[in-house]
Amino acid sequence: MIQQKRTYLITGSAHRIGRGVALGLAKGAAGIVIHYNSSDAAAKELAKEIGGSGVKAFTIQADLSKTDQCESLLKRAQDLAGPIDVLINNASIFDTDTLNDLTVENLNRNMMVNAYAPFLLGRSFYKLNSSRKSQNKPVVINTIDARITDYDKQHVSYHLSKRTLFSLTKLMALEYAPGIRVNGIAPGSILPPKDKDQTYLEKLRPTNPLNSTGTIEEIVEAVKFLISAEFVTGEVIFIDGGRNILSNTYG
Repeated sequence: MIQQKRTYLITGSAHRIGRGVALGLAKGAAGIVIHYNSSDAAAKELAKEIGGSGVKAFTIQADLSKTDQCESLLKRAQDLAGPIDVLINNASIFDTDTLNDLTVENLNRNMMVNAYAPFLLGRSFYKLNSSRKSQNKPVVINTIDARITDYDKQHVSYHLSKRTLFSLTKLMALEYAPGIRVNGIAPGSILPPKDKDQTYLEKLRPTNPLNSTGTIEEIVEAVKFLISAEFVTGEVIFIDGGRNILSNTYG
């Protein structure tokens, strides 16, 4: 099947993996919509970089901890860039908490941003595309985390929210077929946390069978595969050096 040029909405794409995915998909794209919450300057800088290659790039702000802003984001993005062909739910928060200090407020906040927001966006995406005629099926890709197969006792609310997103990915794939495809990626040791440096990743090498770390380029290749593989839905690709086949506890 001939692949058409697609328009992408990538949440949380001003920095880190989201930024790398936006840059990786820009070549040959019809347009990239860069979502951000508070990183206005970084989002505009990325849009300028993408736009310099001749691809239309747009920025859009939304606080994904707010239900109404989640539910209106797809329509706003479509008004900016035209029909959205691929939704990549990349935005997330990464809070530190344990079972001993976990609060309902923190759990709800992580659930909202990391799980419910991708669901609300995916549902809006489905509704906007349910009657649309397209050369290729619209696609949702949820960014999960290889940690979901482990027990990360230092990031309990994050851990629970990403496990929820894993389940939602499967449910959405079933409910929204055959109109759209829904898949996920689960990165492992790709980038250190914001407050850590590369030595943090080096220490994690022994936690996976390949004794290695990954790259954003490998994330991009997995995303491209899920976008182009028309007979794949409900799958989650672990990009983690095989970490998910082991049983680990962290913290």
